[in-house]
Amino acid sequence: MEYSALVVKETSNGRFERAVQTCSTNDLPDGDLLIRVHYSSLNYKDALSATGNKGITRKFPHTPGIDAAGVVVESRVPEYSPGMEVVITGYDLGMNTPGGFGQFVRVPAGWVVPKPEGFSLRECMIIGTAGITAGIGLYKMELLGQTPSQGPIAVTGATGGVGSMAVAILHKAGYEVIASTGKKEAEPYLKQLGASQIESREWVNDTSGKPLLRSKWAGAIDTVGGNTLATLLKGCKLEGTVVSTGLVDSAVLETTVFPFILNGVNLAGVGSAETPLTIKKKIWEKLSTHWDIRPLLEKIVQEASLEELDQLYIPRILSGKMQGRLVVML
Repeated sequence: MEYSALVVKETSNGRFERAVQTCSTNDLPDGDLLIRVHYSSLNYKDALSATGNKGITRKFPHTPGIDAAGVVVESRVPEYSPGMEVVITGYDLGMNTPGGFGQFVRVPAGWVVPKPEGFSLRECMIIGTAGITAGIGLYKMELLGQTPSQGPIAVTGATGGVGSMAVAILHKAGYEVIASTGKKEAEPYLKQLGASQIESREWVNDTSGKPLLRSKWAGAIDTVGGNTLATLLKGCKLEGTVVSTGLVDSAVLETTVFPFILNGVNLAGVGSAETPLTIKKKIWEKLSTHWDIRPLLEKIVQEASLEELDQLYIPRILSGKMQGRLVVML
């Protein structure tokens, strides 16, 4: 079968070009399930792959898209039958396996979850990897004892995909949320999602050199990395947890052991792509019950075709100008 996909190619002079083109399912890799993709979503990792970042994707031509939601067309395994609606977030999809920016994918069954009950395929892609990442962050915080009664949770990069989802999920889970952003105009948006306090990037960017700061938050979900993450650790209350999910600013973390050995602060990481399916299913269950953010999803989402994704939104997310989540319609 022929289908449309966004394909990234490496030219003879080492440059990368991308275009929407016609592909064939005959050229997809071997796998348990052939899935007709109806929706995908744009993540920062997708934009890196789409511009030829070989730390994300080693071989080209390639179709990015680490998220996909669609319908099973062919199955080699009994637990999935043609016509079933399914969701994929992460694993190797869109990295070195053709991803959700194509109308068909062929993948192992171990990457797939049945569409969670109560969600549409489109809603699953508004949440996507960003929402699962934020959800795993809170899940780990609570495993380590975090509760709303301890105090507010700081969220950095709060207007991005993971940040927006973190604000909404934390608010729904009963936490007071402090949202940090460099976009002053985004205050109404963040308050709609549930943030009670909006602060600048500088508020979580301490340059004093002090090993510890006066505590202002009881925990944090960080998408920025670098000195912001170090500041969050230094300013966290006793026994709080800081979750690291990204490196928008820097992959380097320079800190001391004092937040850990004097204040008992925990540093937790989220590697969402390789998180076991059992945990991802737990996050979907929480998102359909105690963390139900479905009423907020339309405040977070924008939509685009493959052509609009290529021409408008990939450059926008790379320049830090995206707000919320972008759903790609296929």
